[in-house]
Amino acid sequence: MIILNSSYVKGAATYSQCIVSDLPQIAVAGKSNVGKSSFINFLVNDGKLARTSKLPGRTRLINYFLINDGKPGQEFLLADLPGYGFAKVSDAEKLKWADLLEKYLANEQMLKQVFFLVDIRHEPTRDDATMYNYLFANNVPFTVIATKADKLPKSQVKNRCRAIANFFKLGQDDVLPVSALAKTGKDAVLNKIEQVLAACNAAGVDD
Repeated sequence: MIILNSSYVKGAATYSQCIVSDLPQIAVAGKSNVGKSSFINFLVNDGKLARTSKLPGRTRLINYFLINDGKPGQEFLLADLPGYGFAKVSDAEKLKWADLLEKYLANEQMLKQVFFLVDIRHEPTRDDATMYNYLFANNVPFTVIATKADKLPKSQVKNRCRAIANFFKLGQDDVLPVSALAKTGKDAVLNKIEQVLAACNAAGVDD
C-alpha cells in the first residue's frame, strides 16, 4: 500500500454534518494527548495535513481527509475523531464530543476500520477501556496502534505491546507499535489499510 496524495476535505461538528460518501472510511480514535495528528501526518507523509498542537484537546470535530484521490480501489476517507479524556473542557463540551463520537461509530455504514491509538508507555486509561468496550460491543473492526514507541528502549517495545494486548485480551499481532518521531511502524499500518481496502473491493465485486 502506497499513499500517493492526501487532502483535507471538511470538519463536522455534529453528526448531521458528517460526509455522505460511498468511499470506505478509516477512523483514528484515541485520547487527546496520544498523538493522533502526528500519527496521521506520519502515515500520509505530510507534516502539515493534520494540525498538531502542544495543547491537547484541540480536535473538536471529525476532520475528514481524502487519501489516494483518483486511484481506484485505493481511495478512502481518513476520519480524525475528537480526542477524549481531556479534563480542561466543560462537561457540556465533553458530552457534545461523546455524542458525536457515538453517533459516528454507531451509524457510519462506510466505516471499515478504526485505528485505536494508545500510549505505549502507559497502561490504557479508563477512557481507553471505555472506547475498547464500545468498539467490541458494537462489532466495530479495529486495530490498536501503540504510539510514541521512540520513548522506550527498543528492548521494551515488544513487552509493552504484549502488556497492552493482554489488557485488551487481544493477540500481540493486533497491537502495532509506531513512532511518528522515529518514523517506525508505518509499513505495518499501511499493510493493514491494504487488507481493509482489499476486503472492501472484494465485497463490492461479490455484490
